[in-house]
Amino acid sequence: MEYIDSILASDNYAFIGFLLVGVLILWFLPALLALAFNRKQFKYILLACIPAGFSLIAWGGVMVWATTGKAIGKYANKASSEN
Repeated sequence: MEYIDSILASDNYAFIGFLLVGVLILWFLPALLALAFNRKQFKYILLACIPAGFSLIAWGGVMVWATTGKAIGKYANKASSEN
């Protein structure tokens, strides 16, 4: 905790800015992935990212939701065509 306090107390605003941008990218990573994998539900995933960032379990759930959008439909169509 002292390390974080020393970083925030320093005058290195560029590092603090890069750190903030990195945290925001990680926080909204499921929304960024939803643009590629689950575009239909992008708005909902983006809204779910806001509170989910406070919980690793919820963030992981949103990550799964964001990345399995097209995969479920693809495998469901494949399974129905085999039967």
